[in-house]
Parts: sequence; C-alpha cells; structure tokens
Amino acid sequence: MHIDGFVIPVKASRKDEYASSAKRILDIYRKHGATRCVECWGEGMDQGDITSFPRAVRAAEDEAIVFSWMEFPDKATAEAAHKAVWEDPAMAEIMSDDLVDGKRMIMGSFDLLLDVQ
Repeated sequence: MHIDGFVIPVKASRKDEYASSAKRILDIYRKHGATRCVECWGEGMDQGDITSFPRAVRAAEDEAIVFSWMEFPDKATAEAAHKAVWEDPAMAEIMSDDLVDGKRMIMGSFDLLLDVQ
C-alpha cells in the first residue's frame, strides 16, 4: 500500500468551503485509483516549543490545520492518479479558489510500514 499525506493550513472560517472543495477533489482521486481518502480538521493544536503542525505550515492565528491522506494500492497507481487528476478539467475549476496556500502545504509519499487494527 502507498500513502500520500498532507498537512494544510486553512482559514478556520472557511471550514465548510474547504470540506466541499476537498470532497470534490477526493472524488476525482477516487476515480483515478485512490482506494481511501481522509480529511481531518485540527482541534486544539499547540504551537509547541520547537515544532508542531501549526509551526510547520506557518499557520496564522485564524487558520486551522488539516491533516489528510490518500491510500493507493501502490506507488505507480498514486503517480498515475496525480498526473490524471491534474489533467482533469474539474480540478482546474476547483483549484482556481484561494482556499489553500500551496506554498505552505506539506506533502509526502509513504510506503506502508505497519497497520495495527
């Protein structure tokens, strides 16, 4: 299994807009091979002494932190999905909004190490 993870600063006042936009994006990813997509809205985030999610994305006082991930069967499927999603005309419409500052978003790709359920 391959996982792409994200940490995203979002204006707290735009939570509903973000959820709607994220749902549309995740539906496109599902169409192109994602097997699971999860969006989590941060609650009670501490700034931390050295680092934290808010510090890592330089979150402003009025921003919340979104922690999200998408699961794919393998890395090749994830890479193909990313390419297809960015070529999908629906994505251009969604991304024309200013909900997310992509310069402060953290993204990473991971191979599953453990999954204890």
